[in-house]
Amino acid sequence: MMPSASGTIRIGPGATTLPGRSAPTVPIAPHEPVRVRGGIGENAPRPDGIPKVKGEFAYSSDLWAEGMLWGVTVRSPYPRARIVSIDTAAAAALPGVASVLLAHDVPGRRHFGMEIIDQPVLASAAEEIRYQGEAVAIIAADEPETARRAAALVRVEYEELEPVTDPEAALLPGTPHLHAGGNITRHVKIRHGDQDVTAAVVVRGSYEVGMQDQAFLGPESGLAVPDGAGGVDLFISTQWLHIDRDQVAACLGLEPPQVRLTLAGVGGAFGAREDISLQVHCCLLALRTGRPVKMMYSREESFFGHVHRHPGVLHYEHGATRDGDLVYVRCRIVLDGGAYASSSRAVAANAACFSCGPYEVPNATIDSFVSYTNNPPCGAMRGFGAVQTAFAHESQMDKLAAALGMDPVELRIRNAMKEGTALPTGQRVEGAAPVAELLRSIRDMPAPPALDLEHPDLRLLPGGVANTTHGEGVTRGVGYGVGFKNVCFAEGFNDYSTARVRLDGTPDGPTVYIHTAASEVGQGLTTILAQIARTELGVERVIVLPADTNVGGAGSTSASRQTYMTGGAVKAACEVVRRRVLERAIEQLGENPGDLSLEAPDIVSHARGVLTDLETVLADGHVEETFEYHHRKTWPLDPETGQGEAHVQFAFAAHRATVDVDTELGLVRVVEMATAQDVGKALNPQAVEGQIEGGTSQGVGFALMEEIQVVDGRIINPSFTDYLIPTILDMPKVVMDIMELGDPHAPYGVKGVGEPPSISSTPAVVAAIRQATGRELARIPVRPDQIVGIAP
Repeated sequence: MMPSASGTIRIGPGATTLPGRSAPTVPIAPHEPVRVRGGIGENAPRPDGIPKVKGEFAYSSDLWAEGMLWGVTVRSPYPRARIVSIDTAAAAALPGVASVLLAHDVPGRRHFGMEIIDQPVLASAAEEIRYQGEAVAIIAADEPETARRAAALVRVEYEELEPVTDPEAALLPGTPHLHAGGNITRHVKIRHGDQDVTAAVVVRGSYEVGMQDQAFLGPESGLAVPDGAGGVDLFISTQWLHIDRDQVAACLGLEPPQVRLTLAGVGGAFGAREDISLQVHCCLLALRTGRPVKMMYSREESFFGHVHRHPGVLHYEHGATRDGDLVYVRCRIVLDGGAYASSSRAVAANAACFSCGPYEVPNATIDSFVSYTNNPPCGAMRGFGAVQTAFAHESQMDKLAAALGMDPVELRIRNAMKEGTALPTGQRVEGAAPVAELLRSIRDMPAPPALDLEHPDLRLLPGGVANTTHGEGVTRGVGYGVGFKNVCFAEGFNDYSTARVRLDGTPDGPTVYIHTAASEVGQGLTTILAQIARTELGVERVIVLPADTNVGGAGSTSASRQTYMTGGAVKAACEVVRRRVLERAIEQLGENPGDLSLEAPDIVSHARGVLTDLETVLADGHVEETFEYHHRKTWPLDPETGQGEAHVQFAFAAHRATVDVDTELGLVRVVEMATAQDVGKALNPQAVEGQIEGGTSQGVGFALMEEIQVVDGRIINPSFTDYLIPTILDMPKVVMDIMELGDPHAPYGVKGVGEPPSISSTPAVVAAIRQATGRELARIPVRPDQIVGIAP
């Protein structure tokens, strides 16, 4: 399917189009990429790299405006309660306080949400508090400390209620409904093949995953500036400018053009910035006071202010022949969506679609639920849905290999998905599906050196120099994991991205300007877009303009989609700009367009070498194109059978983990992570390596230490003192095999890179610990008491 274009083509002053033509009449011709520095396939330097390393990069928390106020949020201490009364008199009377707002002060729609509009902007007495941290009031003051003091003066009387915190119990009849429609956010049902088939060898298991936080670098922050005409400009760190704008505008009672969003410096995202946090609050306060308002969460408040990865319970049954061929998979997945829907519906679908792993499964019975509870809201996080199920299906494959007496890698290779394999949804995999090749690659990589237990280097022991046993109980284990996931939005979602590309003949030489609404969140998208423009236009000087809502939407920076979608939009826009420049050069020559080739590899040096230096062609203007790029069509899953062509592309990765485990202390040191991944085409090889290392680090963290501890609906570790993430001392050496097998449907053959490493790394680490200890380890993150046998 060819991408479709929208918008107009504009040529600058003094230029004309070919007679009688306002749009291209020739197809985009294939051309040899122009060789300029920093094109695709090179390790192009990141424009934000040096400022970030030197601490000079401006993040959203660095925003400042003359005369600005500071905003804070008053939050509920209870996971479930009713508001009896709110007294704001003392807070409003505090010198320096400019405004105190409650639910009745919201001028427009009082609820927001990405898929289901179910979350109140501010809680009111008309409905229940549904989670600890629910926003109740917002305050603006001239100093941040004054705002915090005023928040402490707001008196809220609550009637505390018994919270619903068990996601499985939430589905049972008789459990209180937390929302009017019940506690089931979504049930995805897949019925594939024979539902009554039996098998010679059957293994069962129940698995539990904890709640992981995205743990990004910069907490939520933004600056809202009223425009004096009833509208507002919001400078914000986010993953999706246009969906933020639409939700903010609806809640403010404004039209979308009256709310303009500009991307501020983003310190990481990983899914947590897809949802509204302070956006509406900041704009409400700015419009009420008529002054700029800045809001900036503390790290503790950030834990309450954004969504997390869905925890859950997964029950699996695998059946196979005695030779090791999978016959069926049956599973029941129950994910805890917390108080509000966020992107839970999509997470439930992903969990179902990828629940069997990258294997040929002729028969499958899959039920995937997401339930409402009074736990913190959960939503998108890197690899969402597929991460939880990968831990379960890979644990099952190891359990099945043990039951069959087979090597776990050989069992995986025997059942490996390949091109043309049908998923449980009935969709067939198009393009490369190199699951067996990935597994063979990591299996055949050299093993890391053995630990010298006779004369151990204490720094290399689990626990480091603090290890009190000095290595007596240390054993080594090796484990494998493989996983896959969709790239881009799915199930018929209107997924597109818009790019505006302008080529100017400036005094400093030809310059390309790129304008999109795509969020650069640290993944290197800005660099990639510049590389694409250099390659397509042969112009080295490229400026990527700040992302904002003054250009068409680019969708979310999630689902590993931006290189595919916004990169595709930039590529397509550049192709039309290139064609326009050639047509204009032909016009200046006075030649018939048919007499000159439009397949020239370089718009600076035309095929005939006559009069076509770019400065001459563009001397009196510029060429600009806006292009809206769509991927191939997808369809929703059938609600009864789960069948459907729901996905655009699939990305695959495999990991081999080598760990040393102190079986007496329950400590683990990950020695090495070997990984192989098909990236389609590495547009920036160094950036690809960074994405793989980053995803692997999050997978290692989820396997061993990262968990938001929630007790009776309350977070008990909302800080990086108690919520642990891997440091440089915890990260192992990462050895990788990057394959470039290409996707025929994608620009340059690219595949999404960022999510697959976080999917296959976690089960590999747990499998290695199992091999070293003999423990079942059915829960992640793995705790020391599980390893030493105190806990199950």
